[in-house]
Amino acid sequence: KMDAYAFTCTGVFTTRTPTDAYRGAGRPEATFAIERIMDELAAELGMDPLELRRRNWIGHDEFPYTSIAGLTYDSGNYEAATDKALSLFGYDGMRAEQQERLRRDDPVRLGIGVSTYTEMCGIAPSRVLRDLRYAAGGWETASIRMLPTGKVEVVTGTSPHGQGHVTCWSQIAADVLGVPFEDVEVVHGDTRTAPQGMDTYGSRSLVVGGVAVHTAAQKVVEKARRVAAHLLEASENDLEFTDGVFSVKGSPDARRTIQEIAFETFSSHDLPDGMEPTINAEHVVDPDNFSYPHGTHLCAVEIDTETGETRIRSYVCVDDVGRVINPTIVEGQVHGGLAQGIAQALYEEAVYDADGNLVSGTMADYLVPSAMDLPEFTTERTETPATTNPLGVKGVGEAGTIASTPAVVNAIVDALRPLGVTDVPMP
Repeated sequence: KMDAYAFTCTGVFTTRTPTDAYRGAGRPEATFAIERIMDELAAELGMDPLELRRRNWIGHDEFPYTSIAGLTYDSGNYEAATDKALSLFGYDGMRAEQQERLRRDDPVRLGIGVSTYTEMCGIAPSRVLRDLRYAAGGWETASIRMLPTGKVEVVTGTSPHGQGHVTCWSQIAADVLGVPFEDVEVVHGDTRTAPQGMDTYGSRSLVVGGVAVHTAAQKVVEKARRVAAHLLEASENDLEFTDGVFSVKGSPDARRTIQEIAFETFSSHDLPDGMEPTINAEHVVDPDNFSYPHGTHLCAVEIDTETGETRIRSYVCVDDVGRVINPTIVEGQVHGGLAQGIAQALYEEAVYDADGNLVSGTMADYLVPSAMDLPEFTTERTETPATTNPLGVKGVGEAGTIASTPAVVNAIVDALRPLGVTDVPMP
């Protein structure tokens, strides 16, 4: 929380290759600056770095909260995520061990790094993107095709590159329509079959594209309700829809499945007057706001002051990404993000010679860490649903990358601060 802010960005032209969006697209840099500043301020005040953050973050009872930048954070609970992370990490015990090592002048120093991040993702509101001089809008589209065989085709404008859209979109459609998960096919990535869409970036796919699938499926149900009411000779208001079955209130034997309705609509032998012979539906969503996931990441490093060897001993993160559709996919996103963020802090480096020639241009020269170079991660979640979309979801694709880099660097500086070190540049 702050009353005012000013930001100046200076671009410097050099002989090196310009940097560009990697994963997080600006949020890792912003979070790194904020979280490093917080730790340095805490050190200057002689305060625990977590206590300083507690005094400055938005309380869970203050949401929705409009910041000085004009953005409205709809929901969150930094306290819950932090308390859970502290418990899993054993924070007090780790601090006590750190002091004991200092007392006996242990050559292997222990450092504890904190990162309590908030990010803005679900890049979508077209009116906001206009003000940011973005090249295009932020809407997303989805359509649901109910085939006469009872199968369902979901056509999405998002184009996955490993995030599991096919699985999640199938779950969403199956849940709304009440059909078996196996009966849903997701079509994407080809403008011949999915002619409209804004693709996938900015942790927006579920928040925008998944919501479009959800709403399109609801439209299918409402179209099917009209046909079901006609076939069952009942009022639409007297129909119940549960697990893919329309039934008449008080007469459970009078029923039709939505897949039967799809076939009846295809045959079109007995449809309500004036109705087109289709229950297919499409929806284009352009949200009014971004989504605001957050979390607390804690990292413990051990640094051998005689050799410089740095080892991550423990890494705990508790992220709040709103309602979770598929926990396994969320775990995969967080693990991948952590690997990339830790790599930025410890390993990956673009090296140039004095003439500006890149000398780390191959994988033999550029250090991408393997599983052997990374620790076991303890990952958990709290769940504060978003209030700005019907699924209550928030973005997750970049959370690990955004939070992990400052957590690692803060831990390194924390370990070396008693030796007079106040910063260690990343590679």
